Amino acid sequence: MGTYLWVAAGSALGGMARYWCSLWAIERFGATFPWGTLAVNILGSFVIGLFGGLTGPDGRFLVSPDMRIFVMVGICGGYTTFSSFSLQTLGLMQDGEWVRAGANVVLSVVLCLVAVWLGVSAAGVALKGV
Repeated sequence: MGTYLWVAAGSALGGMARYWCSLWAIERFGATFPWGTLAVNILGSFVIGLFGGLTGPDGRFLVSPDMRIFVMVGICGGYTTFSSFSLQTLGLMQDGEWVRAGANVVLSVVLCLVAVWLGVSAAGVALKGV
């Protein structure tokens, strides 16, 4: 039961952070393109890569399985927004905004993969410094 509470707490924190970041992006850049969702997914990909790399079996930091679940499943799972990405992309397509929809798909996939790679790489650099 304790693990589920870690997931729930992390998800709540991640969800609140996602909401704040999305509102911030809309205020700064407008709502014609889902910049907030894109930014959230990129940052979430980086964080899960960094934390996973730093706390994995070869990582620099030893953390409990519950802490890894709290951050990686709870916070990152509550923070990243693939379902929102999918719904917003479909909305762009239904509105005939094919270029924006395509850009959202390509940017989200490529930049999130780059971000998770950067996170894992940053963890590897940190590990070499030990």
